[in-house]
Amino acid sequence: MTTATAEGPLLLTKRRIWIIFAALIAGMLLSSLDQTIVSTAMPTIVGQLGGVEHQVWLTTAYLLATTIVMPIYGKFGDVLGRRNLFLVAIALFTVASVGCAIAGDFTQLIIFRALQGLGGGGLMILSQAIIADIVPASERGKYLGPLGGIFGLSAVGGPLLGGFFVDHLTWQWAFYINIPIGIAAFAVAWFTLKLPNKKATQPIDILGVVFLSAFTTCLIFFTDFGGDKQYGWDSVETWLFGGGMLLAALLFVLTEARAKDPIIPLSLFKNPIFVNATAIGLTLGLGMFAAIGFVPTFLQMSSGTSAAASGLLMLPMMVGLIGTSIASGIVISKTGSYKLFPILGTVITAAAMISMTTLTATTPIWLICVFLFVFGAGLGLIMQVVVLVVQNSVDASMIGTATSTNNYFREVGASLGVAVFGTIFTTRLTDNLTEVFTGAGFDPAAAGNATATLDPQTLNSLPDALRDGVVTAYADALAPVFWYLLPFIAIAFVLSLFLKQIPLSDVAGLIARGEAIGGEEAEALEAAQLAEAKVATPKKKEVSAKP
Repeated sequence: MTTATAEGPLLLTKRRIWIIFAALIAGMLLSSLDQTIVSTAMPTIVGQLGGVEHQVWLTTAYLLATTIVMPIYGKFGDVLGRRNLFLVAIALFTVASVGCAIAGDFTQLIIFRALQGLGGGGLMILSQAIIADIVPASERGKYLGPLGGIFGLSAVGGPLLGGFFVDHLTWQWAFYINIPIGIAAFAVAWFTLKLPNKKATQPIDILGVVFLSAFTTCLIFFTDFGGDKQYGWDSVETWLFGGGMLLAALLFVLTEARAKDPIIPLSLFKNPIFVNATAIGLTLGLGMFAAIGFVPTFLQMSSGTSAAASGLLMLPMMVGLIGTSIASGIVISKTGSYKLFPILGTVITAAAMISMTTLTATTPIWLICVFLFVFGAGLGLIMQVVVLVVQNSVDASMIGTATSTNNYFREVGASLGVAVFGTIFTTRLTDNLTEVFTGAGFDPAAAGNATATLDPQTLNSLPDALRDGVVTAYADALAPVFWYLLPFIAIAFVLSLFLKQIPLSDVAGLIARGEAIGGEEAEALEAAQLAEAKVATPKKKEVSAKP
């Protein structure tokens, strides 16, 4: 439970909504850009720091940290207000970016990537929750669409920038770029993001936070160790994490059942619409992030393109995602109907993944662009629609908690997808590359060293026959992985068929909670305040002019 401060209700005029929206765009750009900017720089980073066998952790560390803190930001935002948390998230993300840029080895880089995730998770959740606070569900599609478009823009802008930095500067600039963006985002949010603050009236669910974090960590390590050649599914270490995962899950459920103000109320799972939409997000996350994370690597290494070119080749995906994300938002706002979009989106995404299983080093560039466009178009029909459905299915007092819980399960899927399928890819790639180098006359030790330090620049300097072998190794390692992702998209399709259509709310979250005034009343009150200020200003000047 919470209580509002005595500052009085916020006036949610159209002008203020767009000003707040600008601050959210800045924060979302900062977070989403970093999820993708590393993808094209990854081969160079792991080559220079000597960590090809651990490269999956560059992505997994960020996603793991993001996943852990999502429910925390969501719940604390409902309890304490979202403005200060948003500023903290921006600051944390920006400082961690400095650490990534100056990291001296691969371990340090992974640690700072995790710290980035602690800030990035807040930016993603709070942006979506604040939109629900200021815009009613019946109009929210018009705003969630552009937010989804920011993700699409980053899906291309990130790899493109990462490729440019690798080709013309150094990979460290993939993190330096976050510093000016972070400072600008913080300044915009500081001056424009005016939202009510609150005070908690119930104790914070600390045990819930601890057990949920433990569950998430054990889950990711369980899958990572299970798919690792060094450990495998029959190792003691793997099943220790598996046991810890089950124990943490049990303790979390018991804690939430007794907590006065649980971080994830179990009552949410009695809501069939929430459960359905969240399950769609989970299965989509399994396939989506694994595909997005490794496509630029495939383009760069197996197709022989430069880092910058591999980033540019993601442009069709951005166009598809932004186009369908914005279009679906506009249609939903006009018709009030949302059920059709996840169904179409999953079908289109599945078609794109099937196409990607045919990728080879000889696949024409224009055909790869078509596949990516279709893939982006499918994702754009699903991502923001699922968030809108979840927010519309719960009480206004639980908007942040419901939003973060939905995103949490999607990120759990993403972390699992990247860890499991990234491990499959890395294992196959390491075996393939070792065969290539030993077949070229390298002894096993030299072959292992060459595999661990292989980057695009080194690839281009190899003899033609050896380079062709490396290119084929990448293609043979990654393309089949898309087959493993398809069953999860199929599950998302089935769930979409059973997603219930209900009317969209026409009241914004802040207004429903009595923390703001909107519509014509807000416009009239703001006009009155401005008129009063204009009248008061001449009087002050007249008084000061008297001797």
